[in-house]
Amino acid sequence: MTTRDPVEIEETLIRASEELKNLVTIDDVKKWWSTYYVSLGHRRLGRLLLGQPVERLVERSLRGTSE
Repeated sequence: MTTRDPVEIEETLIRASEELKNLVTIDDVKKWWSTYYVSLGHRRLGRLLLGQPVERLVERSLRGTSE
């Protein structure tokens, strides 16, 4: 369960998702990952990278799970 504000998580997920659309090289992905790793964690970033919708990730955050 996270103690972070769900609104903050949602805003960060949206920002990361928008930036992900513009990545071209592996170096871009590495930089993106290192930018968001601390605030979102590897599970959420991996799910974003694999195409899971932001809405679904926000739902998980609201439920307090990191399935």
